[in-house]
Formats: sequence, structure tokens, C-alpha cells
Amino acid sequence: MSTDYQTIAKRVFDIEAQAIQHLKTLLDEDFNGSVEAILKTQGRVVICGMGKSGLIGKKIMATFASTGTPCFFMHPGEAFHGDLGMVAPDDVFLALSNSGETEEVIRLLPFLKDNGNVVISMTGRPQSTLAKNADFHLNIAVPQEACPHQLAPTSSTTATLVMGDALAVALMEARDFQPHDFARFHPGGSLGRKLLVRVKHEMTSSNLPMVKADASVSEVIHTMNEGRLGLCIVDAGRGIITDGDLRRHMEQDTQGFMNKTAADLMGTTPKTISSEARLNEAEELMNQHKITSLLVEEAGKIVGVIQIYDLNR
Repeated sequence: MSTDYQTIAKRVFDIEAQAIQHLKTLLDEDFNGSVEAILKTQGRVVICGMGKSGLIGKKIMATFASTGTPCFFMHPGEAFHGDLGMVAPDDVFLALSNSGETEEVIRLLPFLKDNGNVVISMTGRPQSTLAKNADFHLNIAVPQEACPHQLAPTSSTTATLVMGDALAVALMEARDFQPHDFARFHPGGSLGRKLLVRVKHEMTSSNLPMVKADASVSEVIHTMNEGRLGLCIVDAGRGIITDGDLRRHMEQDTQGFMNKTAADLMGTTPKTISSEARLNEAEELMNQHKITSLLVEEAGKIVGVIQIYDLNR
């Protein structure tokens, strides 16, 4: 008999979803205290965890760092061999351990207390050594692991990650962190590019396909082919003809099509955008009007064309 692997996957999804829902019942004032402590500090957040908790900690660290919370990850083993020198008194220390008894993490507590650090623990056992010795404790206890033997960290690591996300989002909202702030930390990503780069940097501005209103259909087609933008600009922006316009007019008037002029074919309300606008503004305008091209204006003149394809390259 073959194994139904999809049934196993669905069981895992259900168990881990229940674990996340369970977290809501465990939240208390220590969550508020943790957020306030991070907001108040003039230092950074130092995240520390061993094994799977450490791997989740690195992801939480990355989320914090990209959403406006200065942060770094510290391996507890390396911390005890010199890396504690990176921890300043103003830093908030976020310690991750599902059991709350991870030896490598517990051994750091005397230093942290002596150094004056605020310690936030994230464990599944409120009565554990780590939880009791922290200034704030975030309970990540789960009803069960998704692992059928209750051995491999599965639901518990998911709960840890989600609690970290909850902290990050709470901090974002408290700081009124906006998309342009996110873009500053992601200049190489697609979102960062759209939020930071201006239309003038990506538009096509040379050899624009322009024709006069009295241009013939043959001239329009030739100019459109030469321009390779799938459009023609009529009378420096008074109108626009797209390849779709050509097809529609050809279908509607097969016999008289070649006798038409650019004025007969053009749309008279072309959508325009400033050359100083951001790429995300161009994308929003194109999506709003369900079009793929915008004419770019500068000082009242058409100076370029920006297309949907330019936004994602």
C-alpha cells in the first residue's frame, strides 16, 4: 500500500497552525514590555540561540534589521570565547531556547546581568532557568510538535519564528515604518528599486517614435517598427497610437484602413507621468488604467516613454 504523503503534510499544517493559534492565549504584558524595551534602547538587539533556535534566531535578526531595528546574531558558544565583547550595556539581549535550559545560553546570564543588559527570553517553559532570570519572558509553548515522535523541533520552531515576527511588526508600527524606509534597506531588491529609482532613470528617451497627425498609416507602421516600443506618439504627445489601436482599426475597417491618418487612429487622452516620479508610482498608474506604457513629461514636454517591462528588469 502506497503512503498518502499529502495527508501527512496536511496533518503537519494543522498541528503547526494550532500551535500558532495557541500563542495568542499565552501573550501577556511581557510582550508589551519587550517592545517598549527595544524601542527605548539606544543600543542594538542581540539575538542568541543554539541549534535550531539559533537558526530561527538568524531569521528573526534579518527581519529586525530590515525593518528598522539594529540587530545582530551571536552564537552562544562563540559568545563565551570572546564575542561577548560586542555586547554593549545599552543592548537588549533576546535569548531563544525552547527548553529554557540550554547550557550555552544559561552560562551567559551572569555576564548580562553584570553588564546591565535588558534580557528578553523566548522559551516554552515559563518556570525554566532562562525565563525566571529574564526581565521579560515570551511564552512559545506549543501543544505538540508536528514530529510524530515529539523529538524534532517543528511546531516549536514555527512558534518561535512567529513570535519574532510579531515583535518585528509591533516595532514597525510603533516607529511608523513605511515602504520607503524598507526600500532604503533593500536598494538592490525589486521593491527597493521601485521605491527609490525615478522614472527618468529607466525611461526610453532617445529616438522616440513620433509622427504628425496627418501621417499616413504606412508612416505610422514604419515609425512604430523602428521605435520598437509598440506605439507611436502623435504631435509630441497630443495623442498616442498603440499596436492594439492598429489591429482594432484594421478589423473595423479593412477596406479603408490604409487611407486613414494618424489623427484617425490615435487615442486623444494618453496617460502621462513626471520624469521625477518613482517607478512604483508609474506601476500604480499603469495598473489603475490597465495599460503598459506611459508618456513621460518634463517641463510640459514629452521626453520619454516608460513601460511596464522597464519596471521589473
